[in-house]
Amino acid sequence: FFSQICFLLFAVLYIVSYFIITRYKRKADEQEDEDAIVNRISLFLSTFTLAVSAGAVLLLPFSIISNEILLSFPQNYYIQWLNGSLIHGLWNLASLFSNLCLFVLMPFAFFFLESEGFAGLKKGIRARILETLVMLILLALLILGIVWVASALIDNDAASMESLYDLWEFYLPYLYSCISLMGCLLLLLCTPVGLSRMFTVMGQLLVKPTILEDLDEQMYIITLEEEAIQRKLNGVSSTVEYQTVELERELEKVKSKKTNLERRKKASAWERNLVYPAVMILLLIETSISVLLVAFNILYLLVDETAMPKGSGGPGIGSASLSTFGFVGAALEIILIFYLMVSSVVGFYSLRFFENFTPRKDDTTMTKIIGNCVSILVLSSALPVMSRTLGITRFDLLGDFGRFNWLGNFYIVLSYNLLFAIMTTLCLVRKFTSAVREELLKALGLDKLHLSNNPRDSETKPSANGHQKTL
Repeated sequence: FFSQICFLLFAVLYIVSYFIITRYKRKADEQEDEDAIVNRISLFLSTFTLAVSAGAVLLLPFSIISNEILLSFPQNYYIQWLNGSLIHGLWNLASLFSNLCLFVLMPFAFFFLESEGFAGLKKGIRARILETLVMLILLALLILGIVWVASALIDNDAASMESLYDLWEFYLPYLYSCISLMGCLLLLLCTPVGLSRMFTVMGQLLVKPTILEDLDEQMYIITLEEEAIQRKLNGVSSTVEYQTVELERELEKVKSKKTNLERRKKASAWERNLVYPAVMILLLIETSISVLLVAFNILYLLVDETAMPKGSGGPGIGSASLSTFGFVGAALEIILIFYLMVSSVVGFYSLRFFENFTPRKDDTTMTKIIGNCVSILVLSSALPVMSRTLGITRFDLLGDFGRFNWLGNFYIVLSYNLLFAIMTTLCLVRKFTSAVREELLKALGLDKLHLSNNPRDSETKPSANGHQKTL
């Protein structure tokens, strides 16, 4: 019964992941050649990794809600299958598959995609597989050597040196602990940026209220811009390729603005004046609750040792409630966990270093898809650890997810909480003060000078006559 449940859950996640990846994957020729077979294998491995990432994200909310259901209906016959052994088994499988994807499948997919076969051997799939396996062995030796040296330098005693030779019980969990720490540091960098960036993203998806705006006048101006660029495009000779490309790019931007204005005109009054403010207030409330929970967790860490995330040492599933407010508190924890995950992904792609890493619809290479899958896997695997470290949830980590050496270090955990609270507060303050500053500049008529510090706002903008205004 346990295997059937796991298979059904993973099958659903795999199908959804496959449709997501094929939506962004660059369309290739439908020829059954060697490269097509290699791309198809890499696609299947990437889909498997993305499904494992989704399972790692959904597992923590599933465990929290399962615990509350077992507490509410302890003797119900229809939920007897939802027990502690099922939850423990799912956590162990998630940990196993995360390690497998991170250290085996994704490196294999990347090297297999880039391989050509050793010189002197007959070209083909077998030669590429042989080269990929050799590269994997060399990479494994390199990583294990780095971890061995690092752990020997940190814990230079006889017991630690002896434990380094235990590959399965110490070496791999220690290596995954290092990867988890890197993932948590990446979340610490991405999540505060994503929490402030979520307001902009939702503002682009929703229709804003039309306060002191004349949409008809804006539509008239944007139509004139479109016609002017179209006339210039028709008058440019086809031999001047650079000007043609620039004008086509400007025309696409103007058409996008025109589409947004048409959508705003067609939106109802309820959608403009009720949905947008409600969503913005909801985002502000969720962000404020997250910061308050982290602040309270900092106080708990200073006065109570039980607030430390010590791994799988808590009560079993169905023994005690994980939230002070019972089922309502558990539902709030689940909402905040999903909100933090979405914010971390938004923040990841908002960072300048990863801007070119963003997948594009029908125009993303397999190499970039593999990189995105690895990044999402690292973020999703570190999300349960971050949620427990920040005090978002009191659910003790099960299986190998809780076997992290750095979770027992008081100074690391306290510093992580302090940095998260400070960075999130600074990002939010900068976000709202930036909006106020831009409105003040517009009111004073100084917005054309591009005094804003936001790099996205200082980009070149096409004017009505087809030229570009720059600082």
